[in-house]
Amino acid sequence: MDTDERRRGILETARKDGAVDVNRLAERFQVAKETIRRDLHTLEEHGLVRRTHGGAYPVESAGFETTLAMRTTSHVPQKSKIAAAAADLLGDAETVFVDEGFTPQLVAEALPRDRQLTVVTASLAVATVLADREKTAVLLLGGRVRGATMATVDHWAVKMLADFVIDLAYVGANGISREYGLTTPDPAVSEVKAQAMRSARRRIFAGIHTKFGAVSFCRFAGVGDFEAIVTDAGLPSAEAQRYSLLGPQVVRV
Repeated sequence: MDTDERRRGILETARKDGAVDVNRLAERFQVAKETIRRDLHTLEEHGLVRRTHGGAYPVESAGFETTLAMRTTSHVPQKSKIAAAAADLLGDAETVFVDEGFTPQLVAEALPRDRQLTVVTASLAVATVLADREKTAVLLLGGRVRGATMATVDHWAVKMLADFVIDLAYVGANGISREYGLTTPDPAVSEVKAQAMRSARRRIFAGIHTKFGAVSFCRFAGVGDFEAIVTDAGLPSAEAQRYSLLGPQVVRV
């Protein structure tokens, strides 16, 4: 197996399993750990993976996106804390947009049950979570359903969302960076997110620290468009400070 074949194999494994470990890769490909580290460095330079201590995880791109099922199994305790902290920022909002994705789904679950809320969402999972709440009205955006994320997209969803004025939008992303803002792999998803940004008076990003520094295909917002960014303590405090200089309050839980 040559270098290119090995690197393709590493990338395929990362995308299939959600992450890779240097030690296991060295055993699998029968090469030195340092060789694997060089491979991961090269893949990171090409924007295909992000390195971690002892391994790496795949970066979502126009050609690759993790499924909702995979997202529900990774970093769940951190995502639950993020969601609770994001829900605490609801304030006096009565109409709320909740984005597609697992962390926004957890935000929806954390929203209060004891007050009247109207929730607009493109996510079938979010709608299902909230549908039986007596004091929550759920408006599900119509459109084509994407199987990977179980959410609606295309002009039907965008047009419906454009007719609303929403107090607060909880927005997710596949990547967030100070240089490129918030990004997602699919143009159709990006359009829905961009319209949510336009329709909402207030906007909060909720996402795990691994999203930071990652850049995907379609940009739909800038960091300064948000009043708050809620993430976990895995984002270094110095980096959180750099994001806060662009405008939003950065909450680390």
